Amino acid sequence: MDGWVGAWTGGRRAVHVGNVADFNEQFLHEPSSGRRFAVRGFGSSRSAAEPSAAERRADRLHRAHHYAGLAVGYSPEPAALVLPAEVDRAWIDWLARELDWGPVELFDGIAPGGTVAEALAARPALAERLATGPEPVLFWGRTPDRGEGPELAAVRRYEAKDAAHGLFTALAQDHPGVRVPRQEPADGLRAAARRLAARAARGSSTVLKSPYGVGGYGTVVITPEELSAAGGARRLLRRLVREAVLPSGGPLLLEEYVDGGPAGTGRLRDLTFDAVIGADGRVHPVGVGEMAVDGTSYQGVTVGPGTVPPGAAATVERFGLAVGERLAEAGHRGWYDVDFVTDRERRLAPTEANLRLTGPAIAFVLRHRLDEVRGPGHLVRTLDAMPLGARLSQEALYDHLDRLRPACARLGATLLPLIVTAGHEPDPAVGLALAARSVEALDAAQALLGAAHHALGRMFEALR
Repeated sequence: MDGWVGAWTGGRRAVHVGNVADFNEQFLHEPSSGRRFAVRGFGSSRSAAEPSAAERRADRLHRAHHYAGLAVGYSPEPAALVLPAEVDRAWIDWLARELDWGPVELFDGIAPGGTVAEALAARPALAERLATGPEPVLFWGRTPDRGEGPELAAVRRYEAKDAAHGLFTALAQDHPGVRVPRQEPADGLRAAARRLAARAARGSSTVLKSPYGVGGYGTVVITPEELSAAGGARRLLRRLVREAVLPSGGPLLLEEYVDGGPAGTGRLRDLTFDAVIGADGRVHPVGVGEMAVDGTSYQGVTVGPGTVPPGAAATVERFGLAVGERLAEAGHRGWYDVDFVTDRERRLAPTEANLRLTGPAIAFVLRHRLDEVRGPGHLVRTLDAMPLGARLSQEALYDHLDRLRPACARLGATLLPLIVTAGHEPDPAVGLALAARSVEALDAAQALLGAAHHALGRMFEALR
């Protein structure tokens, strides 16, 4: 089989392993105090006292295990799912009906308090099943428990935002329409505060980044007005560390803020290019999508015909393929993406590379499967963390969404549940995908869902 599906799975059903937490943890270099890494969007309760290192780790794992629910969409048709959190079988059956899957083995709840690698080490029979089964085994990303080598070395190198920036800079001169933002390092919070203050004095906004981060964690936009209101750069940075927006130790990166101009209809701001590097090192494009980003926090993506104008899509793809060729030379194999923002002149500014699966990857996979079983022309929108107006068990959440499914269908949209374990958190949320043949149908279905989720709070309030 040619194309990205052939390079990714050989066209076969695959085993999907939800090791999001494992991937994140390898980049953790936690100092004696302060938070370092989290997947944002799925909250958990925090005590007023400074948490211990063990409590911080448990919180990180808990959040990442929610996001591992996206493992349902690692490939067009799973043969088995290995999930750290408990997931009711009914959710898998829902997806199987809509996506025409065959029987799916489910191994869930295997790592409630640890990583997937730790859980598999304690379950040799399951580990043997993964190692010796006939299906390809797909992970969120490469981790040390699978062995050292050039693939892991490439991940460690280019997941770092300063290394990716250097690669983008080296390539950009051959790509008209691509502009790489200026970036400079700072050796810790004090140095970052001095440089932020100097930039603010010149009237410049700054994107402050940790070298490693995910989903918006470790990245924040700081304007001169915000810095002034906080009482200065040092006070602002101390607050961001307390709020777990930034790490409390280690180097930081100060990057030029790319002004996209005023928000409004037709504004193209956040784009992603996804591709797969095959075992032979060849790069296979998957697609270009438009992301929804709140501040610096990823919320979801829309992919499919006409989502991104042809000119922008072509520029993104050319540059993304060039990045992929360099990643392949460095040893990377498997999925990667490159994220972009646009400036006022619609020039594209690459901001990071992810050498792993991502939220947008799931949308591309779902679109491929729907086109395969229902005919071409689908658009897919993922909504990774839609707020719920009330805390719901998985059973109650299923009933809530099942009541909304016919209404979405009447609007021309198919409702697909993805992240279903965070409905009982203090800040309850659910991750969903919508598929339709038009953006208008996606917009209408999203509005319907948002209103229904919000109404849950009023419903439960009326029962008090």
